[in-house]
Amino acid sequence: MKKQGSLPAVLGGEPAFKENVPITAPSIPSLSILKKGYEQILKSGMITNSQKVQEFEARVAAYLGVKHAIALNSCTSGLILIMKALRLTGEVIMPSFTFHATGHAAVWNGIQPVFADCDQETYNLDPQAVEKAITPRTSAIIAVHLFGNPPAIYALEKIARKHQLKLIFDAAHGFGTKYQGRNVGGFGEAESFSLSPTKLLTAGEGGIVATNNSELAAQVRLGRNYGDGGDYNPTFSGLSARMSEFHALLGIESLKMLERNVAKRNKLAGIYRQLLGNLPGITFQKIEAGNRSSYKDFSILIDRKKLGLSRDILHDALLKENIIVKKYFYPPLHEQVAFNQFKQINSLMVTKHIANNSLSIPLFSHMKESTAKKIAQTIRRAYNNRQAIKTEYEKNREAIR
Repeated sequence: MKKQGSLPAVLGGEPAFKENVPITAPSIPSLSILKKGYEQILKSGMITNSQKVQEFEARVAAYLGVKHAIALNSCTSGLILIMKALRLTGEVIMPSFTFHATGHAAVWNGIQPVFADCDQETYNLDPQAVEKAITPRTSAIIAVHLFGNPPAIYALEKIARKHQLKLIFDAAHGFGTKYQGRNVGGFGEAESFSLSPTKLLTAGEGGIVATNNSELAAQVRLGRNYGDGGDYNPTFSGLSARMSEFHALLGIESLKMLERNVAKRNKLAGIYRQLLGNLPGITFQKIEAGNRSSYKDFSILIDRKKLGLSRDILHDALLKENIIVKKYFYPPLHEQVAFNQFKQINSLMVTKHIANNSLSIPLFSHMKESTAKKIAQTIRRAYNNRQAIKTEYEKNREAIR
């Protein structure tokens, strides 16, 4: 590895990388592997929701250990159809620190999202906050496997049983995640996974609803085809949410790579933790004992007083180094324009703290270990030059004013 200079790029030094290191990148099977399957699909004339989709569903169900896996065009469609199938009404409790699709799915069903605070160590939905948010209008709880880290599922199941609520999981980040040694997918009423290019299991675009509830599965299957069972007489208003055969083929081949990719991401996360763990002001999302994170993303939490740099200053400094970083999830849902209509009584102090101080750094399955080490060294270099970087940041901000 080429030795880095002592001066950060934001202070006039050479960037750590000549080309951008993306925040994430899909690990895609080679064209030679996919080509034969694509040719077969084209020759068959059946290019959507046919044999490859059925094969993909069967493989996913076997991997997750569930009765049903329904392939769709997106995780969001899955969440919308799960809520529709469960006939939810009133209010649904969910985290605010999540991707906005979690909230969109509720709104599209005419349900009010109620945002509960997250746990300060795992960043996931806090069961105690959930229980406090329950009202007579509450019909369900939606939890998220945030960044691939599962929430306190047993505690959430206990609350759902106690109050007779439906429990759903936004599992967008969850393929490859384990809770107490068990693959997520079969918890609650149903779980909805994303297969977009940023995920470990990718179909290019797409989603999977996993469930052991046969009645719910049947409704989701109907719902992905407008609610039409084939007689041109829909039983309810569904969506156009089918998966194409091409996407399913990519999903099949991606699934074959999954365990290897989860292991690689966990190894890269270990490198980050080792090299950044002794820097003052940097902490990491806690993965509870017995759980496995898919590490869809790797996030660091910054204490500006201890590090000497705020999240925003470090964010800008790393971009100058050609390291693409993201402020996931900022702003949180309860501060987004789309959800302004839903008044939030709870202050959500933990959510605000994490959203204002969390920074996701590059992690993808085929990323070289040397790249992770260099990114960690670059963050350390920023810390070593923290006062000069802070001064430069303040000077530039003043110039803009």
